[in-house]
Order: sequence, then structure tokens, then C-alpha cells
Amino acid sequence: MFKKPISSKAAQFTESVIREMTRLALEHDAINLSQGFPDFPAPDVLKKAAADAIFADINQYAITWGAKNFRDALVYKTKKFMGIEIDPEREVTVSCGSTEAMIDVLLAVINPGDEVIVFEPFYENYGPDAIISGATPRYVQLRRPDWSFDQKELRAAFNNKTKVIIINTPNNPTGKVFSREELEFVGELCQQWDVLAVTDEIYEHIIYDGAKHISPITLEGMRERTIVVNGMSKTFSVTGWRVGYIIAPPGVTGAIRKMHDFITVGAPAPLQDAGAVALRLPDSYYADLARHYQQRRDRLMKMLEDAGLNPMLPKGAYYVMCDIAKWGYPDSFFSDPASGKDIIRFTFCKKEETLQAAEERLKKLRHTVPAPARR
Repeated sequence: MFKKPISSKAAQFTESVIREMTRLALEHDAINLSQGFPDFPAPDVLKKAAADAIFADINQYAITWGAKNFRDALVYKTKKFMGIEIDPEREVTVSCGSTEAMIDVLLAVINPGDEVIVFEPFYENYGPDAIISGATPRYVQLRRPDWSFDQKELRAAFNNKTKVIIINTPNNPTGKVFSREELEFVGELCQQWDVLAVTDEIYEHIIYDGAKHISPITLEGMRERTIVVNGMSKTFSVTGWRVGYIIAPPGVTGAIRKMHDFITVGAPAPLQDAGAVALRLPDSYYADLARHYQQRRDRLMKMLEDAGLNPMLPKGAYYVMCDIAKWGYPDSFFSDPASGKDIIRFTFCKKEETLQAAEERLKKLRHTVPAPARR
């Protein structure tokens, strides 16, 4: 029997609560509105492109840091939506999803003793990613109702040990879309303290009510200190394809590529080929995407309101946070679970049949919900 202690890092965080919820949903025949994966088909044009690539025998390793046609298509899309030119040979790394992309980045830039600032509530990977990379996470809370941060609190989190701040906009789990003014304030602090902004923009095209997605890489003084993490999963409803990407300054990209190379070698070659098609889809695709999700958002909001769950209207992504103060369960989106004991996240990236089935079950919940307390 092996008796030596396992890694102390593994003891500092739990397994994924989100993915555990999916296992429990399957076990108990629940309607799964927990994990953010669509249960409707991906676009036919992508499926055909992937099938064509396989039948064309694109089955072997692509270039480690990404197939050229995918990287070239990313240059096209980045210019179109961000208005900046990126170098496909020196600034792009294609990864196995944005999950791998984030850990590649942190492993590439973190040294022992460094600190990483994380806004909370946060996507559950960020804290463990910081720990795995050897950093100490420092958490700054986003405050309801608009999920804004306190400027004094954020300023106080920066110090000489700060190496990275992680920004997720549009945000999972809150649905917050960070404003230009908020991001400019973050940018000023990054420049003052010589800090990298690592920005997870996986929901960039899923925005509502006139909200605008702004990438920090486009702000003054931030081009050379922003690392963009993104991927195909959410925009193209292919969470299982695992094709993500990183846009980073040339001086950092070399280190990121080393980490990526020895973690996964490369992302799936035929799916990168299909991704090159996806990244060149017309503007109408993205407009239809946002409209499609806004309809589902509004549908779920009404369902949750009718169930007495006090939902909070999201401006982006495909999640709704609800007030469940009367139950008081721990929440996985905070460093201290007690901080989130009164909120829960639902996702609406589901087909109508799934939402309808969930609605029928939520109607039964209405009779068990206590009346809202006065605050």
C-alpha cells in the first residue's frame, strides 16, 4: 500500500461541483439545469465540416500550437470583432478547450510566491487553477444587485506579489458584462503594478439588452499585458469538441506553447478544421445566437419568478442567479461557500422540451417556498 502523502495541492480544492451535479441529475432522473452544456444540436455547417475533415483523412497531429487554417481564421475573426491585428505565428495557441487554455497560461507565467486576483463568485476552475500553478489566490467580491466591485477593495488587492488578475466577461455564474469604465479601472491597476490581465471571453457573443462585450486587449495600454482565453464551446454549441485558444503577447506565447505541448500536445485536428469554418461564419450567425439565448433567458426568468425563486436578470452568458436565502445551501462559486449560501445558479442553454419539463417540476416547488423576508 502506498503510504507517502499525495500532493498538498489536491487537498486545497474539491472535485468539480458543477460536473458532480450532472452525475447526480442522471442518477436521480432530474432535469439538468446545472451544467452549462446545450442539449440541442450544433449547427449543421459545423457538423458537415467536421465530417468532411475526417473523411479527408485529417486524422493526425496538427501543428502543436494549432492548425494554420484555424489560426488564420482566428486572425480574421479577431480583426472583425475586436479591430486588432494578431500574428498567427507568434500570438496564438490552440488548446483542448478554454479550460486547458487557462491552466496553460497560469503555468506559463506564475512563479512561487506570486498572487492571482480572482473576482467572486467565480467559475469554479479559477481558484484551483491558481493553486495548481503555484500561486496564492486573492478574492475580490462582486456585489449585488449589479455585481459591481468596490474600487477601494480591488485596489487594495494589488501589491508587488500580484502577477495576474482573472477577468471573466460576460461572467459565469452571474451573467455580468463588465463595463468599459470598470475594465479601464482594472487596466490602470494592471499598468501601475505590472500585472497581466487574463480574460476569459468564452461567452463574448451571448449578450442581451444592448450590452456590449469589451475585451481588455482593446483598451489603451493593455495590448501587451492582456491574455485572451476563449474557445468554440459556447458560441457554437460544441462543448465536447474541446477546441480553445489563447491570444497572448509574443513574449509570453512561447512559454504558453511549452506548457500546452507537454500537457496535451495538440487539440483535435479534424475539429480544428471545422473550427476554421465556424470562425468565418457571417454576422447573422452571432445575431441569431444572441436572439436565440435571449428568448430562453426570458423563458427561464418567468419560470423562476413563478416558482418564487427571485431570479436576477443576467446581461450575458446563459445562467441565472437566484435568491434562495430561505434554504441556505453552500455555494461552489465562492472561496468561502458560506458567502454564497443564499444564491443558486440555473442555466438556460436547453431546448424547449427540457425547459418545459423543468417548468412542470418548478411549479411543484412554488408551494414549498417561504414568503420573502423583509430586509
